[in-house]
Amino acid sequence: MKTLLLTDEEIKPLLSIGEVMEAVEEAFREKGLGYVQMPPKPYLFFEKYDGDLRVMPSYLERIDVSAVKVVNSHPHNPSSYGLPTVMAIIILIDPRNGAPLAVMGGSYITALRTGAAGGIAVKYLARKDSKVIGLVGAGTQARTQLAALISLYKELDEVRVWSRTRETRNRFVSKMRELYRKEVNRIRPLESVKEAVEECDIVVTSTPSRNPIVMNEWISKGTHFNCIGADAPGKEEIDPAVLKGAKIVVDDWEQASHSGEINVPLTKGLIKKEDIWGDLGEIVAGLKAGRASRDEITVFDSTGLAAQDAVTAKIVYEKAISKNIGRFIELI
Repeated sequence: MKTLLLTDEEIKPLLSIGEVMEAVEEAFREKGLGYVQMPPKPYLFFEKYDGDLRVMPSYLERIDVSAVKVVNSHPHNPSSYGLPTVMAIIILIDPRNGAPLAVMGGSYITALRTGAAGGIAVKYLARKDSKVIGLVGAGTQARTQLAALISLYKELDEVRVWSRTRETRNRFVSKMRELYRKEVNRIRPLESVKEAVEECDIVVTSTPSRNPIVMNEWISKGTHFNCIGADAPGKEEIDPAVLKGAKIVVDDWEQASHSGEINVPLTKGLIKKEDIWGDLGEIVAGLKAGRASRDEITVFDSTGLAAQDAVTAKIVYEKAISKNIGRFIELI
């Protein structure tokens, strides 16, 4: 048999944030209804390099889609090696016989499906008239999260941006102003996290922080959080006091409890499993309610689901075949 090979650059023109959001929403629904096999991702920790490697298999039974992703996280890659912080490879599997249909770059898919997951969380948990966004972190995830929010809301009044270095946030703001001239009235870089999150409708955190950087006293009633950066044990971005006063929704309890935004507060006994409202799949499937009031603070703890990769990889595969993109090789 022959296996299709696709690079990240070949994949980029094949995907739009809108169609990925639709696929990811379906994946959440299938998970919520119990039709997804997806064991929690195991980690290899390269402690002396401050990095890790994860393996993410999944099978969506009713959609009949299966894939395995291998993905790293090395925060020092951009400065030390000129490489992305996150890199990934996805193997799309034929569930009928286990054969590899495709081997494809997974970095762009990872970025886009994570942004899409944030967009779906906002759809169910944020206020419908949200107009002011705070971005804490100005990397790849800030870009795709913003893309999903614009796809959802169409227009935003203001996007506030903070990142650790002035150069990074200024470069980000410059690119986003050019990209979203019509969709966002004002995009501005800010010198402090406090300035970036005060009076925001939605706050997106996407840093590798291991200590809280968004404090409870800065947060207004009704704020929704997409917590993206805490994706490994020991990482956390927001003050546990925020969690204690919020409706907490995870993408997956097992993953979030050991590697998501809730992992450190759980370990310290600051919150308990009973404090978690549920997972997003349950809300998308209609089994649990989303936002209950305008003043409710909501938190989405995103660790990244293998099922999101699988449904996005299937879109890529089908489009690549129809457009004759990529090349086939005999691996087996």
